[in-house]
Amino acid sequence: MSETEYFNVADIFGENVFNDAVMRERLPKGTYKKLHEVMENGGDLDLATADVIAHEMKEWAIEKGATHYTHWFQPLTGMTAEKHDSFISAPMADGRILMSFSGKELIKGEPDASSFPSGGLRATFEARGYTAWDCTSPAFVRQDPEGTTVLCIPTAFCSYTGEALDQKTPLLRSMEAINEQALRLIRLFGNTTSKKVTPSIGIEQEYFIIDRDKYLKRKDLIFAGRTLFGAMPPKGQEMDDHYFGTIRQRIASYMKDVNEELWKLGVSAKTQHNEVAPAQHELAPIYAQCNVAVDHNQLIMETLKRVAGRHNLHCLLHEKPFAGVNGSGKHDNWSLTTDDGINLLEPGDTPHENIQFLMVLTCILKAVDEHAALLRASASDPGNDHRLGANEAPPAIISAFLGEQLEDVINQLVSTGSATHSLAGQRLHTGVSTLPDFMKDATDRNRTSPFAFTGNKFEFRSVGSQDSVAPANVVLNTIIAEAFADACDVLEKADNFDIAVHDLIKKYATEHQRIIFSGDGYSEDWVKEAERRGLPNIKSMVEAIPAYVDEKSVAAFERFHVMTKTELESRVEIEYETYAKTINIEALAMYDIAGKHIIPAVIRYTTRLAESINQVKSACPDVSVKVQSDLLAETSRLLTETQSALLHLKEVTETAKNMERGCEQANYYHNEVVVAMAALRKPVDALEMIVAKDLWPMPSYGDLLFEVSAI
Repeated sequence: MSETEYFNVADIFGENVFNDAVMRERLPKGTYKKLHEVMENGGDLDLATADVIAHEMKEWAIEKGATHYTHWFQPLTGMTAEKHDSFISAPMADGRILMSFSGKELIKGEPDASSFPSGGLRATFEARGYTAWDCTSPAFVRQDPEGTTVLCIPTAFCSYTGEALDQKTPLLRSMEAINEQALRLIRLFGNTTSKKVTPSIGIEQEYFIIDRDKYLKRKDLIFAGRTLFGAMPPKGQEMDDHYFGTIRQRIASYMKDVNEELWKLGVSAKTQHNEVAPAQHELAPIYAQCNVAVDHNQLIMETLKRVAGRHNLHCLLHEKPFAGVNGSGKHDNWSLTTDDGINLLEPGDTPHENIQFLMVLTCILKAVDEHAALLRASASDPGNDHRLGANEAPPAIISAFLGEQLEDVINQLVSTGSATHSLAGQRLHTGVSTLPDFMKDATDRNRTSPFAFTGNKFEFRSVGSQDSVAPANVVLNTIIAEAFADACDVLEKADNFDIAVHDLIKKYATEHQRIIFSGDGYSEDWVKEAERRGLPNIKSMVEAIPAYVDEKSVAAFERFHVMTKTELESRVEIEYETYAKTINIEALAMYDIAGKHIIPAVIRYTTRLAESINQVKSACPDVSVKVQSDLLAETSRLLTETQSALLHLKEVTETAKNMERGCEQANYYHNEVVVAMAALRKPVDALEMIVAKDLWPMPSYGDLLFEVSAI
């Protein structure tokens, strides 16, 4: 669609999705009913029913131009994977072919399980793995103007022996766990009508957009996804003029195309704006069921990257592509809703009287306090180490912000044993007669909190921008299911429910009040206060990884059949290996760029300076060449420092590569290689501020961050 064409969003929304409306129209009533029974209550589809669904899905996809289908799954790479098979069957005797797609092909696929990260669950010679159709997340057609149109079927991915090799399987298990335990809890409060409780999430996605031609001149961006060198330009984000600023024409055109593609895929992209850093932006959809929202976030990331190329742009999803300006994350807004529209995190006008809400709230505080390290681990990756705790993102210390109203209720419960009142919002007076006065919320927001209550949901703000949000939601669902189960175990045995629930709310509020913090999470005072409270301060990914196999983590996951100890151990191995490989790639990229590009460029500059000094002295011996001489001396000093740091980086990287994979190797990369990388970057960035721009071998931060934003 050209820029001059217009469309009605309602007309195109979901047009490439085999959604409920399409199924209701195309499937026989009996087939539609059986499928919905499985979607709502679980169970297996018989092959005859699956054959009917597969046939109609194929016919619909072919009408959309599809020639192939794929089981679209999410292995432990953090990205998606797919293998395309065409709909054609074996040629008939007369040479013609039929287009076919069976129920068996819909329900089950068989990708190579040994070629994806498995953490030892699959050996190289053990290749068999299975993808299984997730019928609760609708299939869709992905139309690529320059490629194949494919029917994408969301699936889970597991090994031949049944272990989860993906992000989705544990997520679906965790959703079943919290559904079961939340239903137990609300039944105790008299709710007999709700049949299902589902985690509902909204994911805010941040990203950077830069010019593609300049991207291709930065080998660090190509290999590592972030700049490994780069001096700050004269202007960064200090003027706060980019945040919510006017969206420039080139970016607006890009966003328009992104929205159109997402809307066709049924992704309810709603909010878009400029973020804090130059060239940084955000896209947020409307809330969706947990597993569907996770699928949609993967589609959002894929679409952001794919559409950028059409505009000669490049989308950077790395958590910290540029030093000195804010990095990118995504906020995971988590809530619990019933099938009949009840939000369990809705406090109402008088939360002190809403006993069910207070029970849910204090259970969540209990879960977050007891599993703070695990929650921190769920948001860990090498790129996020540059954000968490860096005065731009939530601190590495996990705490919960409740706001003045709920914190006051908790304080009443702890100090007196009962809550008798709730702070109310007041009318906001603008002081301008033509502007309306309105009621403001009863509480402010806290952008420095990693886990903040924001009205009727919790916002987990620590997840990295390029990561799947599945691990964070697996953890949230599981630990909160555990807290609900613990509460139900007590309440179901109580002789007097009212007294028991009152006592349990007070007990949880008292025991876990330490996790509540409403102040500045970026301050050093909070670091000291958190240590006094006994809260963990986990500053890096390698420190966070062991939380997955902590005794209480394993107990929680196994209790609700979300993951076995073996599956958790495999993920720990993958996490250590991912960290080591990521840092190794960055170190090798730095060595390559510094050795082949930067040092030769600096030598050319020093040669130019030396020639200038000699020529000036030869032409006029009495003229001062102090400026050239000082520049030559400083440049030579920094060049020597660069070479020394480069050799040290090579040495420690070689040592790390030769170590056995696992915890020790990952820690060595963190403690030695990362430090050596920083030591190399320091003199190189200083040299960039000296060496003539025509000799510097790659675009500067100013070129990357401001050119697109200025158009």
